[in-house]
Amino acid sequence: MDTQRLILFVVFSFSLLLLWEAWQKETRPPVPPASTAQSAVPTPNARTDTATPVRPGVPSAAAGVDTPAGPSERIRVRTDMVLAEIDTRGGDLGYLELLQQKDSREDSKNIVLFGPEHRYAAQSGLIGTGLPNHRTVFRAQGKEFTLEPGRDVLEVRLDAAAQGVKVTKILTFHRASYRIDVAEEITNGTSTPLSTDAYFQLTRDGKSPGGDPYMTQTYTGAAVYTERDKFQKVTFEDIGKGKVAYPKTADNGWIAMIQHYFVAALLPPDKAQREFYTRKLEGDLYSIGVIVPVGPIAPGATARVEVPLYAGPQDQDHLQQVAPGLQLVVDYGWLTVIAAPLFWVLKLFHGWLANWGLAIILLTVVIKLIFFPLSAASYKSMAKMKLVTPRLMKLREQYGDDKVKMNQAMMDLYKTEKINPLGGCLPILVQIPVFISLYWVLFESVELRHAPFYLWIKDLSAPDPWYVLPTLMMVSMIVQTKMNPTPPDPVQAKVMMIMPLVFGVMFYFFPSGLVLYWFVNNILSILQQWQITRLIGGDKGAAAPKR
Repeated sequence: MDTQRLILFVVFSFSLLLLWEAWQKETRPPVPPASTAQSAVPTPNARTDTATPVRPGVPSAAAGVDTPAGPSERIRVRTDMVLAEIDTRGGDLGYLELLQQKDSREDSKNIVLFGPEHRYAAQSGLIGTGLPNHRTVFRAQGKEFTLEPGRDVLEVRLDAAAQGVKVTKILTFHRASYRIDVAEEITNGTSTPLSTDAYFQLTRDGKSPGGDPYMTQTYTGAAVYTERDKFQKVTFEDIGKGKVAYPKTADNGWIAMIQHYFVAALLPPDKAQREFYTRKLEGDLYSIGVIVPVGPIAPGATARVEVPLYAGPQDQDHLQQVAPGLQLVVDYGWLTVIAAPLFWVLKLFHGWLANWGLAIILLTVVIKLIFFPLSAASYKSMAKMKLVTPRLMKLREQYGDDKVKMNQAMMDLYKTEKINPLGGCLPILVQIPVFISLYWVLFESVELRHAPFYLWIKDLSAPDPWYVLPTLMMVSMIVQTKMNPTPPDPVQAKVMMIMPLVFGVMFYFFPSGLVLYWFVNNILSILQQWQITRLIGGDKGAAAPKR
């Protein structure tokens, strides 16, 4: 009996530690927005923004640029999916508002992925002395662009010229899509062949998105993917220290900046040679980019290089279609092997029921059915344990402080009554990995972001605003505790009684979808345990003392 309680106590303590850590992170004050001076999108006025790579034989993209500073302008672009602003200095995409995604803090506002709270921009340019880059001032053909009804594509063109080379930067927006094609069109107006490379990069500050308490738990940083080396995170800390181990060259793969629920990824076409790079800049800025060769351009000829940019939610079905491996930006942690199938089944149920809350309930029932034989055996053991509890109390009184004789007598009693003293631990041990996996599914899957259930629950990925579900779950845990055998040790008995209250308080800060799962699971467990206890309790002979 002591062994069983010890294991239960360890399991609960470990779970409590996980819950406490998550609660601490979720209630941690959000990162305050950067100051007005720092929150601006990086501009080429600051020398710290020269994030272009430097390779042997190839000067920095900013080197030798004699373009006058000149004023820059903001171009506004609106489609059915995004509201964007392009800075004529460099043609940087420095503001991106997702019109179909609501802000975590205010449902009346849309999420802003690029700026203004964070310095975040997609940049591109050419590598070579005097060639236009992301510090060059471009000229645009207008200040407002709108995707008109009946049109599926909207092109924004910006022009710049230097030393006889004309460059047109083309940003192509698509209807019903978060993809933006970024192209560099180079016309060689000189009398000699031109050899250059184009670079495309994402530059971002190192701060996690503010406002959402969950942001502090999730990964914010860069990532690289290739077919050979697969998905690799590249943290801002490693970039700053120069400790990066991602592949430097490949003919496939992509780079990305990741944050909770959203990703910006540059996706060069397959079978095209590319070189990846990262760089730490001053002012807490980090860049990850890709260099794509343009090839020799004959005098009077024009060449074009294009790299699509995906900047939007981490919708797993859509990400798989956008690029190979892009769905891997959804990180379920070390329990991905359980979490990924859970999400697949949950999504299947949602397709049937059209409600994520109902899908969670059905998933709970299915999981309970899968583990029914194991749970039944455990509850039978616990029911028998409850029947022999009075005899265990007598043994404790009989042997007093002689732990050796008491434990031996208890083991003999278990053997006689065919009771597994560890059987009651199995339901808890089985539920822990499933619970943690579902936690990450609810936590990381943008599909459940702002997903309503019924009545007052408007977002299953957020805590219950009225604390009804956590309170019900606490009550269900108290009922379960009452149904379990009382530990002979008074201290252990008090700990087991306090646990439901502690867990209940912790669950006030957990996603309501997770609390819904745990509550439904508790109800099913109570029904199953009550039925088994009733059946075994009818057999009085099983618990009668043998004389």
